[in-house]
Amino acid sequence: MSDEVRRAVAAACRTLAADGLVLGTAGNVSARVGDALAITATGARFESMTDAQVTIVGLDGEVLDGEFEPTSELGLHLGIYRNFGAGAVVHTHATTCVAVSCVVDELPCVHYQMLTLGGSVRVAPYATFGSAELAASVVEALRGKSAALLANHGAVTFGADLVAAVESTKLLEWAATIYWRARSMGEVRALDQDAQMAVVQAAVEKKYGTKQPLSDIETAGA
Repeated sequence: MSDEVRRAVAAACRTLAADGLVLGTAGNVSARVGDALAITATGARFESMTDAQVTIVGLDGEVLDGEFEPTSELGLHLGIYRNFGAGAVVHTHATTCVAVSCVVDELPCVHYQMLTLGGSVRVAPYATFGSAELAASVVEALRGKSAALLANHGAVTFGADLVAAVESTKLLEWAATIYWRARSMGEVRALDQDAQMAVVQAAVEKKYGTKQPLSDIETAGA
């Protein structure tokens, strides 16, 4: 199982690099495997990430298997797993996310798709990378959310699995880009709580995001 998860983490890293969300070694990815996690090694380049550059670490932070030291942001990942029961965590220095994190304390909910991240996205206060202070502030920023920005640093998302965490990272960078472009034109109009709740209700009623066969009535009239 650990070999399979290692391959999946390495593949996710290469995907993030190909999509322009990571430059060189600037980020880290992990996925839970039982009572441990598979996490990228420090200094490993995303575009050429291999299975061997993914280390297995216990939830207590002890290295269980691997050739390389885990990322310096190990504490950040462990904090998320301990507090939120995540299946995977992605941390990047995606360009627009970093830019927005330098300006605002919270990325407002500018599009209803952001509701899959928990709505607006908090910005964790700046702290030195790899520090316990950063890990703690990220946990606080993530409460009730699945994504956060790190001031003057980057972004972090988590999900039930690697696919979900990577998709959330893509969505967060897209939302940050929308906000940046809108703000360049004037005052940004965000969705208020009533609008957000209406979207949630409509999504449930319409089974939004799932494939549905045509109803008998629609088929008969086709």
